[in-house]
Amino acid sequence: MATRYRLTSVDTVLDDGSWLFTARNGRGEDVEVVLVPCEDENADSDVEAWVNRCTHENQRLSREGVGAIVRDGGIVCPKHGSIFDSCSGYCANGPAAESTLPSVDIAVENGQVYLTDEDVTYLHEGPRDDDENEDDEGPSSTSHIRF
Repeated sequence: MATRYRLTSVDTVLDDGSWLFTARNGRGEDVEVVLVPCEDENADSDVEAWVNRCTHENQRLSREGVGAIVRDGGIVCPKHGSIFDSCSGYCANGPAAESTLPSVDIAVENGQVYLTDEDVTYLHEGPRDDDENEDDEGPSSTSHIRF
């Protein structure tokens, strides 16, 4: 059975639009994970967890102080405008079309979000705090979508 770790509340994710944390995956790599609202009535939960990287160019989807851009049930890549379904992680448009974000297992109980993924260990809230973040200045967008 996976070790449970309380991350945050569902209300925090819904109120803020997203919530970012750093974890260590099974390969020993530090990865960012973003929690986003899932508005599908058939979904198991009101929140889903995805690795915080676009499948097209390894671009961060969520940035500290900004969060993930979630519009009409989709997570928008700030660089090229690909939109990933916040409930399934699937992208049907743009450069990332036909790909799916890597998921991270969570559970929601009594309004709280728990990390339950056996291959992921919670490190801290917020982004990675190392020098590996090459895109800290943010993306130079080539997207046709404006916010």
